Amino acid sequence: MSANSSRVSATDRGLAYGDGLFETIRMEGRGAVLLSRHIHRMVTDAAVLGIAVTERELRDAVREAVDRHAGSFGSDGWVLKLVLTRGSGGRGYRPAAEGVPSLIVSASVMPPLPGPEGVEVGLAEFPLTVNPRLAGIKTLNRLEQVMASRELTDDLYELIMRDPAGQLVEGTRTNVLLNAGGHWITPPREQLAVAGIMRAHVLGYLESQGEKVEYSTISPSSLEGKDCRGLYLMNSIIGVVPVRRIDGLDLPVDDALATISNPLDLVES
Repeated sequence: MSANSSRVSATDRGLAYGDGLFETIRMEGRGAVLLSRHIHRMVTDAAVLGIAVTERELRDAVREAVDRHAGSFGSDGWVLKLVLTRGSGGRGYRPAAEGVPSLIVSASVMPPLPGPEGVEVGLAEFPLTVNPRLAGIKTLNRLEQVMASRELTDDLYELIMRDPAGQLVEGTRTNVLLNAGGHWITPPREQLAVAGIMRAHVLGYLESQGEKVEYSTISPSSLEGKDCRGLYLMNSIIGVVPVRRIDGLDLPVDDALATISNPLDLVES
């Protein structure tokens, strides 16, 4: 595997075809939020694509990136991005039999984080379709999310995407979780474009506490019923954030789940 910092060859298959994966990791000084989960996901999903990478290679790359960038951000949080591609080579779509994967590493400032009062979101018009063989994998193919994000206005924090049947699936950059009173509802992995790291952590926590989790898409009408106790956005940068309004509909807000899943409590060295 070849590694570099924020540079990519013009012949790289990640650039030409989206042939690769990426991880976006929240950093606090020299520590990383849910680092082991990020590394495990990249290794596991790379194997599905037939891209060879080891956990040790990724940990070494993270360690080098921390040495290079952490001092620039001082005590502030920052974001580390790992982009793993199949590298260069091959004729057209068909990859070379013996390619050398490329790992592109970059660092950026932490984006503004929403507060405990919750956020306002809308519904994207652009639908989300998922290839079942690639479901949940954070590939570089994110054009549907890009198109949906073009609809985002400054007064909204996020847009929730729907499947062709009109059911709520996930945000353009977040997973969703509904508190339906006696149980929780979240779409199953096979219906997701990205199965997020924070989603996996939160669902694991809820199930360990004996909470009932139903894996199904979320009907828009379920947000209007008396059983709706809150809708949450999740990703590894923001943690868990309650939605206070969606498409003009006010929702109940409870930040207890956000407090339990505080990313600052999940930092690994």
